[in-house]
Amino acid sequence: MDGSRVSNPRLEESDFLACCGSARFAREMAAAAPFANCEQAIRAARDIWMNKVDVNGWLEAFAAHPQIGGASSASKKNETSAQWSKGEQSTALATATNSSLQELLEWNAWYRQKFGFVFLICASGRSTPEILAELKKRYPNRPIVELEVAGQEQMKITELRLAKLFESKVPAPAPPTSTRHPASLTEKAEDRLSVIGAHLTAGARRIPAQAPFVTSVNSSRTRPPITTHVLDVSRGCPASGIEVHLEMWKGTSERPSFGANSQGEWVFRGSSVTNSDGRCIELIEIVDNIPPGFYRLSFNTGKYSPNGFYPYVSITFEIRESQGSEHFHVPLLFSPYSFSTYRGS
Repeated sequence: MDGSRVSNPRLEESDFLACCGSARFAREMAAAAPFANCEQAIRAARDIWMNKVDVNGWLEAFAAHPQIGGASSASKKNETSAQWSKGEQSTALATATNSSLQELLEWNAWYRQKFGFVFLICASGRSTPEILAELKKRYPNRPIVELEVAGQEQMKITELRLAKLFESKVPAPAPPTSTRHPASLTEKAEDRLSVIGAHLTAGARRIPAQAPFVTSVNSSRTRPPITTHVLDVSRGCPASGIEVHLEMWKGTSERPSFGANSQGEWVFRGSSVTNSDGRCIELIEIVDNIPPGFYRLSFNTGKYSPNGFYPYVSITFEIRESQGSEHFHVPLLFSPYSFSTYRGS
């Protein structure tokens, strides 16, 4: 028997439907099973969601989510999905006030009226003020852009739920019998991913009340001032599903010093996930002039390539006062054992 694929008859179509409310997605995942591990399932899920599920399937998945801050759906078609949704929104509900909850409900209604589907965001660990700010930021989007953003958020939720599914239904591997260190490769990967997660989310907990970017409704730009894409040079194709965070240096030190303790911190400014073309949609908002300073793009490469050498990749660059109206495209050319970057156009 091939030990690289572990059959698990307990993972059925209904299990995958709890992870993503698209019937087509659940059927395709069930057909692609069994999966050796969660990472293999996530890779299949990304391909199915982006390349096999049509727009109707996307809207079906969106409709399976309860409105954030609203009453739970009366439909009990999938108890597991309902319980996961409740847990994912727990931080938002715990941080809500009567006024913020009312404002969130109003903005949810305006959003649905404009786009035709529920506002979708990976809400795990996010407060009501954070979610409300993101809703307001995304509301001016064109419908075609917002559909793509919502699709990326659905993929984030699906990945989290697949991890929960494997934790609850896939039996733990037998203890190692060899003389090697008892930590398995999977355990090492999980440890490394926890370190990556701490690095990539550290800035998100320090979002200031007022960000320096002021969105320009009538901007002459057609895209955000900072963009990126990721190319997997080991496979010769775009790298999809990589989480990207953008931060800006703030502090009494004018610049982050090399090899010394600088007085300041990296402040979270935006995030996105690379799509099927390896590009980030709306990493930050469109503005006429971006504030000068030092910026850092961080890529969660450890999740994309768990057995590679780099748990994450960070690229720091400077935007000078005279360059505020310019465009900065900072790509990442990545393989498990090397990476490079450049300023593109």
